[in-house]
Amino acid sequence: MTDLPTARTRPASNWSAIWVLPLIALLIGAWLGWRAYSEAGIEIQVIFPSGEGIQASKTEVIYKGMAIGKVKAMVLDDSGENLGVVATVEMHKKVEPHLRSNTRFWLVKPSVSLAGITGLETLVSGNYIAVSPGDGEPALEFAALPAPPPLPDDRPGLHLTLKAERLGSLNRDSPVFYKQIQVGRVKSYALADDQSTVEVKLYIEPTYAALVRKHTRFWNASGISIDAGLSGFKLRSESLASIVAGGIAFATPEHRKESPATDPNIPFRLYEDFEAAQAGIRVLVKMTDFEGLQAGRTPVLYNGVQAGTLKALKINDDLTGALAELSLDPRTEDYLVEGTEFWVVKPSISLAGITGLEALVKGNYIAVRPGEKGAATKRDFVARPKAPPLNLDAPGLHLVLFSESRGSLDVGSPILYRQVAVGSVQSVQLARNNRRVVFGLHVAPEYAHLVNSSTRFWNASGITLKGGLSGVEVKSESLQTLLSGGIAFETTDAQAPALSRRVPRFNLHESRETAMQDGTAITIRVERGDGLSPGTAIRYRGLDVGKVDSIELSDDLQAVVLRARVTLATEQIARVGTQFWVVKPEFSLTRVTNLDTLVSGQYLEVLPTHKAAARQTEFIALIRPPSQEVEELGLHLVLSTTRRSSLKAGVPVSYREVPVGKVTGYELGPTADRVLIHILIEPRYVGLVRTGSRFWNTSGVGFEAGLFKGVKVRSESLETLIEGGVAFATPEEPTSNQARAGQTFALFDEPQDEWLGWAPKIALPK
Repeated sequence: MTDLPTARTRPASNWSAIWVLPLIALLIGAWLGWRAYSEAGIEIQVIFPSGEGIQASKTEVIYKGMAIGKVKAMVLDDSGENLGVVATVEMHKKVEPHLRSNTRFWLVKPSVSLAGITGLETLVSGNYIAVSPGDGEPALEFAALPAPPPLPDDRPGLHLTLKAERLGSLNRDSPVFYKQIQVGRVKSYALADDQSTVEVKLYIEPTYAALVRKHTRFWNASGISIDAGLSGFKLRSESLASIVAGGIAFATPEHRKESPATDPNIPFRLYEDFEAAQAGIRVLVKMTDFEGLQAGRTPVLYNGVQAGTLKALKINDDLTGALAELSLDPRTEDYLVEGTEFWVVKPSISLAGITGLEALVKGNYIAVRPGEKGAATKRDFVARPKAPPLNLDAPGLHLVLFSESRGSLDVGSPILYRQVAVGSVQSVQLARNNRRVVFGLHVAPEYAHLVNSSTRFWNASGITLKGGLSGVEVKSESLQTLLSGGIAFETTDAQAPALSRRVPRFNLHESRETAMQDGTAITIRVERGDGLSPGTAIRYRGLDVGKVDSIELSDDLQAVVLRARVTLATEQIARVGTQFWVVKPEFSLTRVTNLDTLVSGQYLEVLPTHKAAARQTEFIALIRPPSQEVEELGLHLVLSTTRRSSLKAGVPVSYREVPVGKVTGYELGPTADRVLIHILIEPRYVGLVRTGSRFWNTSGVGFEAGLFKGVKVRSESLETLIEGGVAFATPEEPTSNQARAGQTFALFDEPQDEWLGWAPKIALPK
């Protein structure tokens, strides 16, 4: 017997852990297979005329910017007579419902044509195949289009059909213009069913769809239109784009503006050109000069560009004028307003030169200058007898010159700088006061910098003669100015301030000598410029010492700045402390002054300083003449009264109706219950005033009436009747002392009879 335990037996197992790994691998493979099957694309075949630009495994199918397929392989198509390329394309599974028989494919690549550049994005991303879903039966084989399809009719906007006799230079994507703004494009074109006309399909963007009305006219704006004849030739184009790629323009006649909206199903006629469309704006112009104008031939030009045509010309019954009917381009509608001007241009030869030379070639024509955009609309005009002066908005410098006489200057006379023509005279007219001549000048933009505040202008017309013992000097600016007149100028200081006024004003001197007269340039700031103008004199004690050259507003618009030149006593005048003021006529009850200015005009008076002050060239004029008060000799007294009456500074103080002094001022007393009148007695008459003297007011007229003595009227003198005055009398008292300076006397309203009888004998110094 043994101690070893008895062994247990267990049946062997048929499962092993090593089978777990193959099982997991099987499950993963099945999942990957199912995923590959479920996400696998749909293979289709697209036949292209050529494989150029298509690469297998690279060229994608794009729809609305998203990739929905890719070319997998390419083989030659030898099933038909014409060899092509069959591209096998794997499409995304989600697009399977859209793969129908009418689905269209085409290759997009960079293209440069007269109509523009397309497919520019492919320069970066490469060529791609575009697709447009369609209807029909499910299909997997397609024939690619040779070019992109036209815009679909369901795209938002206005889709129209035009019928034309011929296509011209129109093409797909040719622009459609409205007032030279592109508002659409040509979709496609084809022969009509009867093969007698061409049908052109247009697309107008939604924003501009309302511009097309029932009576809108379309015309072919392609290329350049030339109409030549004995009277000249006409050349017209809608835009540079229409010259290159062709184009269509449209407009609605003015009298049809309220026509209803168009019906897209009704085709429009495409006219040959603008005239044939008769879509112009009708304008009537009354003319007194209509020589050489021909209805249907004479153009209306703006700066050399045709803006319309003369449609009809009806001569008045009295043969003194004519009524012209113009048809103007619709683009001019915004400028047919108040201020628009028309005139006839024809060749003209005069001393001022030759004008309208271009009319020798193209024939007489009607010129137009548009008014300011936004003004009141107008369709009836009266033509000017000749060309108007340049508009102030024209580039360059516009000036106004004042002169005492016109001389031989005329419109068109040249403006010369160092004998080089830099501008011309634009207008000649009288000033508002009819005393001076006003010239309107224009300086070309490239020469505008030559003129500043120091510029001097003079009349260079004709011949200047100077004679003496040494001989005779003959001078003329140029042969042109000798015949037609001219204006020359010179700028003495190139660093002088620039002109701040939009239309500067200058004085036109008679000759260069007077214009370049030596002197000192100064500026005077005055409150107002009434009655002042270039040429206004500056005077001192009645002698002209200078003249105003130009007038302009200050930068702050609060004053007027006079630029002047002082030619006499310049060292004394151009100093600190000098005063200027405007002398003008004054009228009042007591006096009338400066009446000479009614004839000679206002002027500036100057009061030079008497001190050796620093130099100064900028001054501010006084509002009124300065009170040149100095310490006057004599006896100063004070009169006390209850009221001032009409007394004022300057009225006389008289003794026995002889002026012996004057009133120098007045003021209220310290307690405001009295008025203190200050007077001055001249030195020779100081002894007439004694402590017992009596003063009274002689202003106005005194009346005294009684039943038995009648009416008595009393006045000191006519002078005191008008402006007032003070009188006094001194009693016959030998012991009376002489009045002291500053002594106060009472001022009575009227004298007593006793005072009027006083007549003391007082010796006066000689």
